[in-house]
Amino acid sequence: MQPHNPAHPSPTSRIPGGVFVWVAILIFAAANSVVALLVDIGSAHPIDGRNAISFCNVLFVGNLCAFVILGLLYRKQWSRENLAALDWTDWASLVVLALLSSALAPALTFTALSSTSVTNVVLVGRIEPPLYLLLSILFLKEKLDPWALTGNLLCLFGVGSILWLEGDGTLEIGRGEAYAAMGAIVLAVSTLISKQRLGRIPLGIFTVFRTGVGAVIFFFAAMYLYGPGHFQDAFTPLLWHWMLIYGAVVVVGGQLCWFQGIKTSNAGSVSIASSFSPVAGVLFAFLMLSETPGRAQWVGGSIILLGIGLSQVGRLLAKKPPAPPTPLHHEAEVGFKGV
Repeated sequence: MQPHNPAHPSPTSRIPGGVFVWVAILIFAAANSVVALLVDIGSAHPIDGRNAISFCNVLFVGNLCAFVILGLLYRKQWSRENLAALDWTDWASLVVLALLSSALAPALTFTALSSTSVTNVVLVGRIEPPLYLLLSILFLKEKLDPWALTGNLLCLFGVGSILWLEGDGTLEIGRGEAYAAMGAIVLAVSTLISKQRLGRIPLGIFTVFRTGVGAVIFFFAAMYLYGPGHFQDAFTPLLWHWMLIYGAVVVVGGQLCWFQGIKTSNAGSVSIASSFSPVAGVLFAFLMLSETPGRAQWVGGSIILLGIGLSQVGRLLAKKPPAPPTPLHHEAEVGFKGV
């Protein structure tokens, strides 16, 4: 057997980073529709009258599957040296992020999916980038980009237009839309904390810890709110059959493609791919769930796309090249990632 030659590139290094980014964006965009479809499958195959593939079970078991797979992939980063380099403030930040991004935000998003269409969840979730931009300006003292500000304000106006038109001329926020908006707010806050606090924490430690602790927090919170029998179907074969696929493809596959693409792509190409996320989300809702956008979604969605386009114009006209992307740099642009 010939020794490995480090000069030889790995198979993944031969694939352009942009390919990984686009695959990740498509996986993340399909996540909402996949979750809704799985719940429908569970409804069609009840166990003693109960849906084993409930939103809570999908979130909890999906995170468990992802935790195991990510733990195996990133086990080398959990070295004694890496762990010893973290202080109590790093661990506190990780716990807060696990609570926000792996428990509270997906729980709000899943609740929204149970109350309104996937299309509305996708479009209302676009309030996350404007909120993140505002928080970055206020707390990180980032420079104000007029193009980005105008584009993000248009996105907010587009979301408001959807709610206005669905309310027949009155701004009525339904239960599902409210939960989708709250989920987007939580994700914006968690992304801000991630960017501010986790620059020196290895990606593997951050990802595995967030997924595992988020699952534990959500489990005990749901047990407290809904009672000890809430997860009685969490280990049924039907649920785990689908969750192993969901956890491996949507959660782990999406994140691995995202991180690999980020490492080998420039910030501009990542941002352009991310801007396609709402379009892909609505398209998947149509293909997988037969959801047809109504007048409110067409009008509001068009305004949102215009806002995204203006933000991209600002990037193209920037005099200095954008900073190299990091895994956290474009988190707010992508939104909900299925976990």
